[in-house]
Amino acid sequence: MNIFEITDLYKKEIDKLRPFEGILLEQIKAYYRIGLTWSSNALEGNTYSESETKVLLEDGLTVGGKPLKDTFEVLGHEKAYSFMFTLLKDKEITEEHIITMHRLFYNDIDPEYAGKYRDMNVLITGSNYSVADFNNIHDEMNRLINWIKEDRQHYHPVEFAALLHKEFVFIHPFKDGNGRVARLLMNTALIQDGYMIAIIPPILRNEYISLLEKAHKNDRPFIEFIAERVKESQKEIMRLLHLEIPRIE
Repeated sequence: MNIFEITDLYKKEIDKLRPFEGILLEQIKAYYRIGLTWSSNALEGNTYSESETKVLLEDGLTVGGKPLKDTFEVLGHEKAYSFMFTLLKDKEITEEHIITMHRLFYNDIDPEYAGKYRDMNVLITGSNYSVADFNNIHDEMNRLINWIKEDRQHYHPVEFAALLHKEFVFIHPFKDGNGRVARLLMNTALIQDGYMIAIIPPILRNEYISLLEKAHKNDRPFIEFIAERVKESQKEIMRLLHLEIPRIE
């Protein structure tokens, strides 16, 4: 079985408990809220640990000595994460959704650029490829939105989510926060299609960044990397919900 067939097999088992409602839905959302917020921020250099992220989000207690920007990143990501779940029922991702997501994440960090496309060119450290010229961002984002509307159904849902992540970061439309928004968009697509959230742990950062770089020429390894993260997330949820994990021949 290929990775997509395995994720679909696991999804079929999880679907037996759907629809997720009430307390169970809230517990699943809360479970991923900590993990995704911590991991996504940590990938970008945020200094909050997973336990410190949990204390901040659940108890409202900041950590002494942490940069204020790091605190705002945790709180902002949680707001954008919560917004992501408002898009759960509508299988749609629009430019307005993307801009809102960035504004929620970035507003307390740099309100001047929150939810606004960059008006300067940027370089991606360690990359041999340039991102979109700021003069072309609106055209590139229109192309991306049209692709989402017209071509989404042509891909396996996990493949589409990975490609959405890739295409968005290659445009890099915002001054900062593009990686976190890309991962939120990827996960928006996943949960809209009934898959579990893909968390990229910081220990896999080098592989993740390397595969994204290589995706300029060959995106299949990056897609399979994301699919593997979805599979592991599904297995974890199945264990927590006491579902039997199918044996893979």
